Amino acid sequence: MNKKVNTLLFVLGATLFNVLVTVLAFFLLLLIYTNFIQRLLPEGAQMWAFSLIVIAAMAIAFVVYRYSLRFVLKKIDMDKYFDPLFVSKQRKQ
Repeated sequence: MNKKVNTLLFVLGATLFNVLVTVLAFFLLLLIYTNFIQRLLPEGAQMWAFSLIVIAAMAIAFVVYRYSLRFVLKKIDMDKYFDPLFVSKQRKQ
């Protein structure tokens, strides 16, 4: 495989990982909410709690993704295996 294919597969894999972590965080927070917190809140506050769960799941996924990507970047030489996605005009010359 060449560098362009490696780059495409890395971006697709990272995107899939991010979506998976978001979904897992959402279901985990929803499970915690339905089993423990839902009984404590009044009816009107439940929609706000659901909105907060969605936002918290995205925030958790963002943090997990950043730390995971930082770990992978330390282990892999990016210039050796991947082609840059965006090349500046100054670099082409």
